[in-house]
Amino acid sequence: MAYGLTIKQDTGGKRLEMQCQHQNGLLYIVPSEASWVCPQEHLHAHALVGFLKELVDLKDERVKALMARWGIYFRERPLISQAEGDS
Repeated sequence: MAYGLTIKQDTGGKRLEMQCQHQNGLLYIVPSEASWVCPQEHLHAHALVGFLKELVDLKDERVKALMARWGIYFRERPLISQAEGDS
């Protein structure tokens, strides 16, 4: 696997491979009670946005500090209709 992010489709879910010269990890995203509403091809985006939204909504200073330590910031954005997204 090359350095960077690679999304791989598997039966029943997706894998997000993440690697650089200092870190290497694999994130599995599978259907769950909170992701039933989203089609399989968008499951990874749905799950990650939902997770990060709920994590940030905890307003836990430990989570905030950990995210800042790693330079990770999340902001929810308004939904875009399919017609607007195609233009």
